[in-house]
Amino acid sequence: MKTIEAEARIDKLRELLEDYGYHYYVLDNPVVTDVEYDQLMQELLELEQQYPQFQSESSPSVRVGGAPLPHFEKVEHKIPMLSLGNAFNEEDLRDFDRRVRQGIDDEQPTYSCELKIDGLAVSLTYENGKFIRGATRGDGTIGEDITQNLKTIRSIPLRLKENVDIEVRGEAFMPKRSFEALNKDRELAGEEKFANPRNAAAGSLRQLNPKIAAKRNLDVFLYGIGLLEGNEVFSHHQGLEYLKEIGFKTNQENKHCESIEEVIEYINSWLERRAELPYEIDGIVIKVDSLEHQKELGFTAKSPRWATAYKFPAEEVVTKLEGIELSIGRTGVVTPTALLSPVTVAGTTVKRASLHNEDLIREKDIKLGDFVVIKKAGDIIPEVVNVLADRRTGEEEEFRMPTHCPACESELVRLEGEVALRCINPKCSAQIREGLIHFVSRNAMNIDGLGEKVISQLFEHELVQDVADIYKLNREELLNLERMGEKSVDNLLAAIEATKQNSLERLLFGLGIRFVGAKAAKTLAMQFETIDSLNDASYDELVAVNEIGEKMADSIVSYFEMPEVQELISELKELNVNLTYTGPKISVEAVKDSPFAEKTVVLTGRLEVLSRNEAKEKIEALGGKVTGSVSKKTDLLIAGEDAGSKLDKAESLGIEVWNEERLIQELENN
Repeated sequence: MKTIEAEARIDKLRELLEDYGYHYYVLDNPVVTDVEYDQLMQELLELEQQYPQFQSESSPSVRVGGAPLPHFEKVEHKIPMLSLGNAFNEEDLRDFDRRVRQGIDDEQPTYSCELKIDGLAVSLTYENGKFIRGATRGDGTIGEDITQNLKTIRSIPLRLKENVDIEVRGEAFMPKRSFEALNKDRELAGEEKFANPRNAAAGSLRQLNPKIAAKRNLDVFLYGIGLLEGNEVFSHHQGLEYLKEIGFKTNQENKHCESIEEVIEYINSWLERRAELPYEIDGIVIKVDSLEHQKELGFTAKSPRWATAYKFPAEEVVTKLEGIELSIGRTGVVTPTALLSPVTVAGTTVKRASLHNEDLIREKDIKLGDFVVIKKAGDIIPEVVNVLADRRTGEEEEFRMPTHCPACESELVRLEGEVALRCINPKCSAQIREGLIHFVSRNAMNIDGLGEKVISQLFEHELVQDVADIYKLNREELLNLERMGEKSVDNLLAAIEATKQNSLERLLFGLGIRFVGAKAAKTLAMQFETIDSLNDASYDELVAVNEIGEKMADSIVSYFEMPEVQELISELKELNVNLTYTGPKISVEAVKDSPFAEKTVVLTGRLEVLSRNEAKEKIEALGGKVTGSVSKKTDLLIAGEDAGSKLDKAESLGIEVWNEERLIQELENN
């Protein structure tokens, strides 16, 4: 075969296989037999091997999986993938509807309802109609690049029917049939079975070898548009239709509802029918259909105000309480945990459930050896619902909380006004370990690669006893630990070194001062600027700070009075850990003269120079309060490109409006 003929045949085979695959995997309407499809695929593979100059990342042949990956790269989502708020009953749904109507001036919203697929949220990016990147949700801002694994999912188009630039969101999942086949194979191979399809799907997509992912027969439903260039979509259901038109697989069970009553009817119709589906669902997602209304409603820090997830009632099962285990948290609180006979709840094996505190054990009359009803709160956290007292044999035993700490044997105390027992020994080994885990966590110092397991290992080998020891770790010590190779050790040491430059608020939160959360740590850091100034602050100076209450002020003073804390600060200074606030500063004079002082500001539209977060930080640093919706209380609207209903509403209310150029000018003048 001549080269030009081979190229033409390869193009033709790709075209045929794409079309056949679309009919089979997306439309569920095969137009050729499996044998014919496999023969054409084999011919394509052979030609691509014979003529490597014609290989393409968008060829159907990539579905079989490429070479193993060394690791997953990090990907920043241009539009954050926020989680949804939850609704658990009809009252929650009607409350959601009330908040929506209030947010759009009592207009009657319509809703789009979709099945909440139990899988792994993914983001797919296409340029000029070609699939270029796929990522996990991650923390909503940063995910992992799993493009090669996603290419093995045959219902994900590698080329769209239109040459558009688009980023879409969806749920990758493992159908029940694929899950059962996978677990059967693992059982025959003597491997541990997956607990549920969700875990199996997540595990498959995080395989470094795409060939493994290719064998798992995953599927996907696309449910939303993140970014779309050059095309107008005005409602969510219209967006779903557009996704379908250009080649994406969407769930056909979605429904457009005219009222919250229709939403409730839709939910009730699926409560009993969910078991009939060929895939797992754990609820229903409800979204305000109008994109204009979505813009108007905006977002909280964690979730959109225009959407919620109705979670199906938790499955309740009966099992035996074999024992109660005690754990010590970083603040010394003793928490009892029920040890259960293993039982399957909502698709996972449960062996433990929280009992919270001694008062709850007494209130529910829980005894060792009882048969208990357990459920997963929100389908996530196992909890004991009640005891089956009529099944008692008389052999059950009363449980009594200890008088001394199970970790350090110090006497436990119950502080006035608290229900929890607490160990107040600052040298308690359990508290130190938990405190270290908190110190390295994402919202604190955020030391990449230093998670709970590594901290536990370091603690067990007596390499760390306090947070300063983390900055004293050396290469030789770490290389002697299990599963710590040269590259991982070098990466870990580099990550630790980098966090020495963190701004003071991260350190303050990481130190775990009682009652001081992330927000209070930021307030304190901005106010006092250095740890020495905070150390010297009196109780009266602390309570004078906005949002710092009496209990917190008392806790801060008590913390810095401890000799071991003074010693720790000295050590951190010697180790060159930054103890100064390096974020945007608030000048009292600047705030007093600022055009934003004590004003409520709303940002809308697309900003070209500043990011939304940058603008928000700068405005707040000058005494302004940034909110998400326009109301009579709004003083100023900053309107970027493509400003929509918020601009219209602001103008109708006579609210002052600036463009981004004016915003930047005012910021520079202050």
